Amino acid sequence: MLILLIMGSLGLPLSAQSLFRRIDNALSTRYYKTDNIDTAYVARPSMKWTLRIRANVSGTTIETEGKENGQHFKSKLEAERKTTLSVGVSYLGLSLSASINPAQLLGKYRDNEFYFTLYGKSFGCDFTYQDAKNFTGWHEQDGIGRINLPEDILSVKTFNANAYYIFNHRRFSYPAAFTQSYIQRRSAGSFMLAASVQAQHAFLDWDEDTDLKMTNIAIGAGYGYNFVPGRGWLLHISALPTFIVYSKTSVTLGDVPVPLNYHFPEVIITGRGAVVRQTARTFYGLTMKFNFTNIGNENSLAIHNIKWMVHTFFGFRL
Repeated sequence: MLILLIMGSLGLPLSAQSLFRRIDNALSTRYYKTDNIDTAYVARPSMKWTLRIRANVSGTTIETEGKENGQHFKSKLEAERKTTLSVGVSYLGLSLSASINPAQLLGKYRDNEFYFTLYGKSFGCDFTYQDAKNFTGWHEQDGIGRINLPEDILSVKTFNANAYYIFNHRRFSYPAAFTQSYIQRRSAGSFMLAASVQAQHAFLDWDEDTDLKMTNIAIGAGYGYNFVPGRGWLLHISALPTFIVYSKTSVTLGDVPVPLNYHFPEVIITGRGAVVRQTARTFYGLTMKFNFTNIGNENSLAIHNIKWMVHTFFGFRL
């Protein structure tokens, strides 16, 4: 209706207003459809428009552990944290957003990171790509001790993807926790099927050049729960452990191949959490996501990848 009033004030032809009225009615019918949800547990917000402001922080950690010539070693490298600010608008489930990275605009952040997330009623997925060079950290080895590693010696390109299917989607809503396009009225949980993919190419320019290439595909299952402790509150937690069923990995130290033998269990774990507070027209809160990958064996070489994101948000509906 708001769009139609604006169009009328702009003097658009009646034929255009009629077309947009039909589009609005079709979107409203789809958006407020209730035959596929249990309205005692899940409902749509009554307002059509949603405006949102978010602050996002993300980080990446890569850890290695193993033995070389009988000596135990361990290292930890962390990429510079990324901070962005974003503004988004949604109308009947159709969304548009834009974000900026203040540090990158000032030339202080040189990494690139892109992500896409879809939180559907019964199916969801997310994709993250990161090209990171701003790593700092340390390396520890028997007989040598711990040394700080020089900056910018590690370059990593990583692609992560995760998809899931929700069995109890009539009563349990992922969007209620992460996009607020639904409202969780009562506590509910669900088992989920999940699949994960990770592809990574890392190059370490230190002492002897180390080159790592790996592709992992994993399947598994998990559980999520939306807890409603009181009117307007929602607490969410979920874990999706997946076990690697396909792995193609190559590691070279200088010109020498390094074995990275399969060691059960090799896993990709995706965890999520959220705290949401809603009033009649406003909502605010915090959402979190982490991705953990474990491959290899500590008796030769093991690699742990940790990727995390935290979002704080404030929004209101019209």
